[in-house]
Amino acid sequence: MVRIWMNRALLGLGWGALVTGIVGIVLYFGAFRQREIPVLLASGASYLMLGAIVGLLLFLLARGWRSAVAAGLVVAGVLWTQLPIFVADGRAAGNGPVVTVLQSNLLFGGADVTQVVRTVREDRVDLLTVEELTAEAVTRLDAAGIAELLPYRYVETASWGAGTGIYSRYPLRDTRKYDGFVMNNLGAVMEHPERGAVAVFAFHPMPPPLDFEAWNSEMRRIRDILDATTGPALVGADFNATRDHTAFRDLLRGGFASTAELVGAGPLPTYPTDKSWGPLIGIDHILISGGSAEEVRAMTVTGSDHRAVLARTRLNS
Repeated sequence: MVRIWMNRALLGLGWGALVTGIVGIVLYFGAFRQREIPVLLASGASYLMLGAIVGLLLFLLARGWRSAVAAGLVVAGVLWTQLPIFVADGRAAGNGPVVTVLQSNLLFGGADVTQVVRTVREDRVDLLTVEELTAEAVTRLDAAGIAELLPYRYVETASWGAGTGIYSRYPLRDTRKYDGFVMNNLGAVMEHPERGAVAVFAFHPMPPPLDFEAWNSEMRRIRDILDATTGPALVGADFNATRDHTAFRDLLRGGFASTAELVGAGPLPTYPTDKSWGPLIGIDHILISGGSAEEVRAMTVTGSDHRAVLARTRLNS
């Protein structure tokens, strides 16, 4: 009798866990992509999907074989959505030049920029994209020696979190601040001595909890910008979106790829780092078109609520 009741309890818990996993899959595929609450919940869709695996284990313990078969099908769907981030793409990197990119959100300009500059120096970073860049942070970056390492820049500073900057080892031209955004979103062309013109971008759409309609519109605007881009390109961004968001995966259609996925770096959580329970979600990304990636890692920056992301990319020749 005890065993019967235990099995029933396990089956009940298993179905609760399985339904949670199904909800995660539904959120991942964006069935409600135009609605705020489901999109916000999609930030943690991969965590919800773990429920399917828990459900399968509970069904097996309860010897609920038919339930286990149902859970197995759902787990297959979970693996189909999540395994690619753990497995290197296998795309040939080619024999073009290496360009190391660093992406960092400075939290209203208050992050430890000397740490950022030290990373630029030690890892021989060629391209730095920064968000939440204030005029005071630019002054501190200069004092830390950023101009000696990355002498070319295009910055649009602002108070609060609206400022954005691009720092480069190589000359920049055709700089542009894009219309249609609340915060500063920038583009330029980097003249690489071996590869020639390379489009570079620093994006920072509005956080969806602050203005969902703006985030939705700005992600579509970014997609249009990338769709219109030809030739090699590099993007450093705080997209305020994880790979579980349909709006982020839409950016990867066509020629662009996530460097983290190219190397199988896993979920690479970057936010929030100022909480004892963080970081939980990966909203900082480096994208590439016309090349591949050899290494991607995230690192903590003191004073910021985001981890920085570094990608060693190789452009096609």
